[in-house]
Formats: sequence, structure tokens, C-alpha cells
Amino acid sequence: MAFDRRTFLGTTAATGAAVALTGAASSPAAAQGESGGPAPRTYSFTVMGTTDLHGNVFNWDYFTDKEFDDKAHNDVGLAKISTLVNEVRAEKGRRNTLLIDAGDTIQGTQLSYYYAKVDPITARRGPVHPMAQAMNAIGYDAAALGNHEFNYGIPVLRKFEEQCDFPLLGANALDARTLRPAFPPYSVHRLRTPHGPDVKVAVLGLTNPGIALWDKANVQGKMTFPGLEEQAAKYVPRLRSLGADVVIVSAHSGSSGTSSYGDQLPYIENAAALVAEQVPGIDAILVGHAHTEIPEYRVKNKATGKDVVLSEPLKWGQRLTLFDFELTRSKGCWSVAKVSARVLNSNTAAEDPKITGLLSDEHRKVVAYVNQVIGTSTRAMSSAEGPVKDVAIIDLINHVQAETVKTALAGTEWAALPVLSQASCFSRTASIPAGQVTIRDAAGLYPFENTMEARLLTGAQLKDYLEYSARYFVRTAPGDAVDPAKLTNAEGIPDYNYDAVYGLAYDIDIAQPVGSRITGLSFQGKPVDPVGQFVLAVNNYRASGGGNFPHVPQARQLWANSDEIRNTIIQWVKAKGTVDPAGFASVDWRLTRAGVPVF
Repeated sequence: MAFDRRTFLGTTAATGAAVALTGAASSPAAAQGESGGPAPRTYSFTVMGTTDLHGNVFNWDYFTDKEFDDKAHNDVGLAKISTLVNEVRAEKGRRNTLLIDAGDTIQGTQLSYYYAKVDPITARRGPVHPMAQAMNAIGYDAAALGNHEFNYGIPVLRKFEEQCDFPLLGANALDARTLRPAFPPYSVHRLRTPHGPDVKVAVLGLTNPGIALWDKANVQGKMTFPGLEEQAAKYVPRLRSLGADVVIVSAHSGSSGTSSYGDQLPYIENAAALVAEQVPGIDAILVGHAHTEIPEYRVKNKATGKDVVLSEPLKWGQRLTLFDFELTRSKGCWSVAKVSARVLNSNTAAEDPKITGLLSDEHRKVVAYVNQVIGTSTRAMSSAEGPVKDVAIIDLINHVQAETVKTALAGTEWAALPVLSQASCFSRTASIPAGQVTIRDAAGLYPFENTMEARLLTGAQLKDYLEYSARYFVRTAPGDAVDPAKLTNAEGIPDYNYDAVYGLAYDIDIAQPVGSRITGLSFQGKPVDPVGQFVLAVNNYRASGGGNFPHVPQARQLWANSDEIRNTIIQWVKAKGTVDPAGFASVDWRLTRAGVPVF
């Protein structure tokens, strides 16, 4: 039976408390001590956690059409997580465990895309989402909302919520009109102990305030997302007053205290450590969003001086966090004596046949879908060198975007303006083969559900934009040895936050300091006019402030599209029939040192 959100929120409205009771836990009767008296009144339990599953059930890469693998030989998917969960439950006792998630569940793979767009769960008599099926079968107790939960719109999210047997929590996801919780803020789970009184474990869910920017089209006027610290400070005391013995936060927010969108909102994107530091009464935080692995990280709370234990398991089901709690009972109360955290690696586990068998039909449908042939290519293209060279495969993305915007602006007052385009090397393993091109080939160029916009910029603003983008390269003096693997990702900047701009020609002098690297900036052979106007085809993440690039979020929007960019690429390939790089590929930017090309 699916989790009943209406009952949950009705309880919230009536009593100020939202309580979801887990299956009660039981243990053998308390053993007697050596003197014949009762053993110390103690109780141990384990909370398991995942995050950023991003639609991964199987250890499968739908873009390469083979088993997932990376340089570290990680594995992915809920089928492997299920095996680890079963092992922990067998060791600890099923009823001495809880299983929670920190969000970003229903977006990321072609499996999740298929059941949002191709065979949508929102259709009349539509299917049950594979992630709901898998998580229900594994037995999740609660999950926080991630920002990517909103990518497909609120109706898809609500249908997914309806299909889950556990609550989707979001204490800082509020109804824009009433400012009341749009989702259950928390759940409370009772664990029976050998000593009579239950242990009450509260799970508070917090999501990312960046949703208001990144999915503005889906949430504006419908939901609002205040800061994590503010909402935690509101709810943690409430949970303690309701008798919670243990308070765990499941936060779709990294631990670093940084934001990718700068100061456009008064809330910090990666605030988990700040919550631990500033809000008393929290015992542990399951961290998400940042796609990093943190087995255990302790933050001292400023008010209490006590450690709060944080842990972030690696994305896509590559790791499972274990929070081990030891409690003691004294003067009628349970108190936390010790908390520790660690992670288990899913590459040590086989896939659970219960989960793979449950979703084998869905998997086969999606494999068949992504292998549909939609066109041909005159030659092979690869993104392997995309971070350091202007390669044809990135030009393809940009060409499709620019052509789409030109068509959209035809007949408008902006039709005569030059159209440029931005794109990143989203995947260093993307490729288009010579010969037949399939949906998975085209979709693999753009693994995110971004949509497209057109923004109006000046030449001077574009120069600033490119200077900001060029921070991505490690400063390298003339004459220094060049290792392409060490030229990029300066200051931890991810590949998706380095943009190449198509339609302009320019050099990036990596011997120069940040802010003084773009040279020879030209358009059609002439220096770019600082006051000249250009149209930039840009994804909604960047247009909304993602990556904190200058000017674009404030620039005038000339056009926007609700379809994913990767669908636009797929439809373009279908319409053209043949992909010929001779029609769009050229080397318009290059890395230099003191005017000498690096390559």
C-alpha cells in the first residue's frame, strides 16, 4: 500500500506532528549481569542511507549499452544496494535498522527518463515508476526530496510520491501561497528495545533552495524553498518536544558551505555542515547533492559542544552509509552515547535477483528504446579531448542549439542578431560512431534534463563570461611541461561548469592569471564590439544562475523552450538523417601560452 500523503499532512495540520511508524523492532530479553542483576539498559541500532541515486536500479550504463564501469571499478544501482541492505539487516536484526535516502531519485538515467516522458507514470493507467518499485521492495523508511525531483514538473513528482510506500520529506519545500509544508517535513519511527520503552527516531528532510532557480519554470508561484538552517531550527526543537530520542537530518545539500549560484538567493546551497554547527539537537546528517564520498565527518555544534556526525555515500548507489547508534537509558530517558559512520562499497555485492527480476521488463523496454536508430554519421566523433580542445562533438550540441534558436527567433525583432551558443563537455566518454546513430548515442551527449533559452548579451558581457569560464584551466607558465590530464578542473571546477561559446573565435592564454586569459576575441573575422548585441543559446541551469556565471541570469530572455536539449538533439538527427561534421565543426577556440598554441 502506498504511503498516504493526505493522512500524513492531515496529522501535521491537526496536531503539529507528523508521525510515520515503522514496523516495531524487537530484541531478545535483556541478559542478566554477572551479579544476577539486569544488564545495563542499552540499545544499538543502525540507520542506512543512500543519496543521489539518479534513476539507477541496474548496474548498467544505458548510454554505452553495457555494464557500468569507471576507472575505480565502482558499481551502481539499487539492485546492489539491496544486497548490502539485506546483509546489514541480517547482521543487526531487521527491526534494529532504518533505511533512508537524501534525494535526487527520479532523474538521471534513460530508465528514469522513459517513465517520465516516453511511457509516463502520470498517464491514465500509467506504470509504477521503477524507482518506486525498487525502493518499496527494498523497504525504504523515508527519503528527502532532491532538486532533480522537480525536473519533470510537479505532477510527475506527486505521482511518484503517491506510488511510494514511504514519505518524501521536505521541511523547506513550502506551498507558495500558504507557506505551509508542501510535503511532510519529517517522519518519526519507533524502534522497540529489550527494555520496554521504545526509541523514537525522527528523520527531518531538507532539500535544496536552488530549486527556485534551477526549476523556476516548474515551481514559480507554486512552491518556495527557504534555507536549510532556518527550517532545521524550526523543526528540530519541535521533534525533541514530541519526544524524539534521536534526530537525524536527511539533507539534499552538500557539506562545504558553498553555492554554485552566488548571491542570487539568500540561502546557501551546500549547507549541511552549517546546519550541524548552528542547530542544536541533531545527532547525525545524511548528506547529499554534492556527489562526493564522505564516510564520516564530525562537526561540533556551537551551542552544545557536541559532535554531529555527517556522512555522504557516493552517488548512483555506489556506496551505502551506515550510521551506528549506541543509546543508554537513564532516569526514564534514552540518550545517544555514541554515533559513528562508515560506508559500504556496492562493488562488493552481487545484484539482488529480487530487484532485477522485479524490473526486468522495464529494463528491456528501455534498452530497446535507446537502441533505436535515428540517423547516420559520416565519421566518428568523441568528447575525450573536449575539456582542452574544440572538438566536433561539442560543436554538434552548439550547432543544434544555435540553429534551434535562430528558427525560433525568425520573424521577430531579434531575427537579425547573431546567435551564439554555450555548451560544456558533460561527459568525457560521449561519442557518435561512424555509421548508424541511435537514441542513446545522441542522448549521451547531454546527460542532463536541461532545457534551452535565448538571452540577450553584449560583446563586453560575453568577454566577461568567457573569462569566468576560463578559470577552469590550471595556470601553466610557458615552457612548463603540459599534461592534458592536469590542465583542467582548477579549484575543483567540474567539467559542466566550463563553457565553450560557439560562433566566436578566441584564444585562452593559460599562462595568464584568471580574468586576463581571453585574447583575440572576434566574430566573423572582426574584433567583437563591446556594445554589440548577441543572442546566446543557453541551458536553463546556466540561465538560472547555475555555476554563478556573470550577466546571463540578469540578461533579457528572448525565448525559452520546455523540451530537454537532448530531445532537441535527437529530433534534429532524425530530421537531418545524416550527421556530417563538415557542416558545423570548426576550431574556434584554443589554449595558448604567450600566443603559442598549447596543442
